[in-house]
Amino acid sequence: MQEPSAPDIAPDARPRLPRGVRLVHNAAQGGWVLLAPERIFRPDAVALAILQRCTGAATFAAIVDDLAVEFTAPRQRIGADVATLLRSLADKKLLEL
Repeated sequence: MQEPSAPDIAPDARPRLPRGVRLVHNAAQGGWVLLAPERIFRPDAVALAILQRCTGAATFAAIVDDLAVEFTAPRQRIGADVATLLRSLADKKLLEL
C-alpha cells in the first residue's frame, strides 16, 4: 500500500492541537470553531473531520486510512489533501506534527 504523497509529514507523525488551541462547539459562533489566542477559525465539514482526529493518539497514516474509509475516496488523494491542510495549520502554529 502506497503512503500519501506528503514527503514533509511522516506516516508515524501524531498531529495534535498545541497548548492554547482548542476545537470547540460554540452555538454563539454557529458551530465548531478552532480557538487560538486572539484568533477564531471556522473549519468546513472536511477540515472538521480531520481536526477531530488530531488528538495526538492517531498517526497521520491512521487518520488518512480512517478518512479514506469514511469518505470512500482513494487513499492517495485523501493523504495529499490531509497533508495540505495539516501543513497549513502547522505553519500557522495551530497544529503540532
